[in-house]
Amino acid sequence: MEESRQLRRALLDATAGAISGGISRTVTSPLDVIKIRFQVQLEPTTSLALLHRDLPGSSKYTGMSQATKEILREEGLPGFWRGNVPALLMVMPYTAIQFAVLHKLKTIVSGSSKTAEHLNLSPFLSYISGGLAGCVATVGSYPFDLLRTILASQGEPKVYPNMRSALFDIISTRGFGGLYAGLSPTLVEIIPYAGLQFGTYDTFKRWTVAWNQSRSFDTSSTADHSLSSFQLFFCGLAAGTCAKLVCHPLDVVKKRFQIEGLQRHPKYGARVDQHAYKNMVDALRRILQSEGWHGLYKGILPSTIKAAPAGAVTFVAYEFTSDWLESISN
Repeated sequence: MEESRQLRRALLDATAGAISGGISRTVTSPLDVIKIRFQVQLEPTTSLALLHRDLPGSSKYTGMSQATKEILREEGLPGFWRGNVPALLMVMPYTAIQFAVLHKLKTIVSGSSKTAEHLNLSPFLSYISGGLAGCVATVGSYPFDLLRTILASQGEPKVYPNMRSALFDIISTRGFGGLYAGLSPTLVEIIPYAGLQFGTYDTFKRWTVAWNQSRSFDTSSTADHSLSSFQLFFCGLAAGTCAKLVCHPLDVVKKRFQIEGLQRHPKYGARVDQHAYKNMVDALRRILQSEGWHGLYKGILPSTIKAAPAGAVTFVAYEFTSDWLESISN
């Protein structure tokens, strides 16, 4: 009986996670495409940097507004959802695995499967649980993340017309191991990123519940101090922003590893050569040397703008979907 209940809970968490991840990814895809174009561009991505380096006109994209207009002009609205199919194939199993593993880990350390009890976990355990859940989910869905990056980074004319052609080219040029190119910096990034995201989300939820209690006339333990939709959205917004600001440089390195040695149309600038970076530390050093600190934060503006609503939408959609699924399954 207990095993059946735990299996049902795991399926509920996985389903809610997949749905919330799919909604969030589709809503924020335009910002993700702009972010990736910036991250894989070796040339400066701001007009100020171009003037400073005396390289006027040598960059394809030189700011969010210019990049938005350029993509819209050359590729139309569909260009902002380029790579969304592999992105959904990546993010739906990713969030399904992540939320299911996260709930299981929290159940183990708290001794209770009730979500309300998980808010009583220490911040340290919340961070650790989130980091481990993110790590497991990343390994399980990584090839789709790679394909998403490759398809989203190309413009017009397309180098790869579809996901299948990109997949075959990767396997033929890199072998099956190529589907996990950039996994190391991804894991190094995702552990603190997921830990920060889930840990700060739980922290903000605890603070908000305490704030609700302080404003309530009924302070008894049985009183309903549940969070409103707006409060859940705000907690997710803050969690996504904090995590992205800390971990962005590792995301840039991951994108460079994902596209190194692959074809790239000349009008989008220099491509990342095969074996351009020996390892993650070497990549950080070389980017810093050739592109400066700005290079490690290419795409930070669309990334942060995207991370905040993405985190908010994911958490709110998960909370509501989870509650709805639980209500219809009882």
